[in-house]
Amino acid sequence: MKEQAYDPEEKKIRNIKLILAYDGGKYHGFQRQNNAISVQNVLEKKLAIVFGGEIKLAASGRTDAGVHAYGQVVNFLTEGTIPIDRVVRAINSHLPADIVVRSAEEVALDFSARHCAKDKVYIYKIQQGEVLDPFKRQYAWYIRKELDVDKMNKAMRYIVGTYDFSAFRAVGSAPMHPVRTIFEANCKLQGDTIEFLFWGNGFLYHMVRNLVGTLVNVGKGKTTLEGFKVILEGKDRKKAGMTAPAQGLYLKEVNY
Repeated sequence: MKEQAYDPEEKKIRNIKLILAYDGGKYHGFQRQNNAISVQNVLEKKLAIVFGGEIKLAASGRTDAGVHAYGQVVNFLTEGTIPIDRVVRAINSHLPADIVVRSAEEVALDFSARHCAKDKVYIYKIQQGEVLDPFKRQYAWYIRKELDVDKMNKAMRYIVGTYDFSAFRAVGSAPMHPVRTIFEANCKLQGDTIEFLFWGNGFLYHMVRNLVGTLVNVGKGKTTLEGFKVILEGKDRKKAGMTAPAQGLYLKEVNY
C-alpha cells in the first residue's frame, strides 16, 4: 500500500493559551453575557475572525463588571493554522484598545486555564489625598481620610495561612468550600496610592473586595486588630466591612 504523503496544510486540533490585559471599565465582567457586552464576548468574536471558526474560551476565572486585569489567562481549541508567532499581532489588530493579548503559546491538549491554575495574585488600589485625581477615578477607590497602612499590614498577617474565609464571601454566592490558603498579603503606600497584594491558591466570590473593605475599617480606626481577627474567626459576613468598589481591583497574574 502506498504511504500517504504528509500534507503540511492538514488541519489539526491545537490548544492555544493567551495572557490578556484589559480595562474592565465598560464591560459587564469577563464572562460571556447574552444581553450585555463582556470581555469574553468581544474576544471570542475577534478570535473567530483570526482562526476562521467559532471559538469557545475557557478562562482562569471570572472578573466582575468594572474589574481590570494585567494577566488573565484563557485557552481554546482550534483548527486554525495561523503560526503561533503571528497570533498576538493578528488578534490585537482586531481588538479594541482596552483589551490586549500580551502573549500566546501552543500548549498540550489537556491544558485548561481554569482547572490547571495553581494560584493567583490580585492587587487592589486606593487613592488617598484631599483632592480626587480625576484620571484615577476609574482605576482606584478614592478615600480622602488618611488610612493607617501599618495597622492594615498588621491585620493582613492574620489572613496568611489556611483559613475558612466565610466572613469575606459574597452573600448568596454559589456554594463553594470556604477554606483557602493565602501565601502572601500586604499593602504599601506608593505616592498617593495604597496598593494591596493578595496571593493565594484561590479566592471566593468578592473575597478580595470584602477583605479590602474590612481592612479599610482597620485603617480608619473603626476596627481594631483584635476585632479583625474576631471577624475572620467568626465566619459571619455581616460582621465584616463593605464590599470595596470594583474599579480598584486587578487580576495581576495566574500561575500554573
